[in-house]
Amino acid sequence: MNPSTSGWIDKFLRDLDNDSRLSQWSLDELYASLRQVGFIYGTSIKTIIDTNSSIVYSEEERTKLNLFTALVVTYYDTIENANKSDCIEALLQFYDFMDTKKSLFSFGNILGLNKNEKLEKIIHTRIQTNESIFKKNFSHLLTNALLFIDVLAFDYFLIHEKNPIEYAAKLEETLTNTVFLALNSKKEQDEYDELVVKLFSSSVRYTNISTEEEASFDYIELDPYTDEIEKKYIIDLTSLAVWNDREIDQGEQSFMSALGAELQLPETVIKESIYLVQTFIDTYKDQISFFNYSHPALHFYQQTSRTVSVLILRNKKRLIKEISESKDLMILLGQSTTRDLSKEEKQQVKKQLLDICKTIPSLAIFILPGGSLLLPLLVKFIPQLLPSAFNENK
Repeated sequence: MNPSTSGWIDKFLRDLDNDSRLSQWSLDELYASLRQVGFIYGTSIKTIIDTNSSIVYSEEERTKLNLFTALVVTYYDTIENANKSDCIEALLQFYDFMDTKKSLFSFGNILGLNKNEKLEKIIHTRIQTNESIFKKNFSHLLTNALLFIDVLAFDYFLIHEKNPIEYAAKLEETLTNTVFLALNSKKEQDEYDELVVKLFSSSVRYTNISTEEEASFDYIELDPYTDEIEKKYIIDLTSLAVWNDREIDQGEQSFMSALGAELQLPETVIKESIYLVQTFIDTYKDQISFFNYSHPALHFYQQTSRTVSVLILRNKKRLIKEISESKDLMILLGQSTTRDLSKEEKQQVKKQLLDICKTIPSLAIFILPGGSLLLPLLVKFIPQLLPSAFNENK
């Protein structure tokens, strides 16, 4: 079974008939396995199933297999008298709900395929990243660490039989905002800690929390999450976010304990989460370039800053033309040099910049999952590109 060739889902489902254990897994067992192989942390070191294949899988292929396995296990665990054809149909319905006009896995591009082939394309696009730009850096890790939202949203869809997009968006908001607060909780922040906090606060899609020092859990709705797996997922991603030089300072430790209390989890679960993250990184850091850096935020900034710089310069004329023709954007960018923009104005700037990036193929990285993390770097170059009239606002 090769996840990079057409027909791999057919082969996967045939193997399912020969191994009944897969359809008997519980969601708790599934989550523990996904965490052990690194899927929860955004990088799949192994697959959670034995494929009996001589093929050496790439990380992308392992991620495909783990995501699809997790979705299938979720279906069989949730639905009585489950069967393969109904599972595929449910997954297509689920991703149809999750699809939006701006989505990267639009069904409009795959109408001529059978159901299994459609799902293969969706799974491929769902985990696809621009390897030459995002490979093994912060954005790549963050994007794939959020893939488990698909699994939880699919479970929600099966149980409640309604559009899961609101649930998925809310969970993404909760995770991102919790990670932001965790990063901001460090007792002593250096310039790169402050940088990554600024990147998060400027880039999240659903910003409902304060960026001031008094920001707290009051800004995050944790009450809706009553399932143990949801809670563990929030804790595990937060543990991953605060990892730095393989140690957690007093401020971060206090934050993790407070988060556990908010989620009504015992302290043992919090300690286990921190221990498992550190053990995973210690065990596999040689295989994951990102974790070889003592300061991942610095690595992310340096690598993406160089990339964005090259892309902006190559597309300078087109970008200037598009920005200049957007009067509202020009006004807000000019005002941003003399005053702080409101939350609504920042969202408007972000939206219009992404709209402009969509018109320039070379800048498509900005609209990939996690691409909005690069927007603050794009804004940094704008004053250098625009005419002198713009700079007079300074």
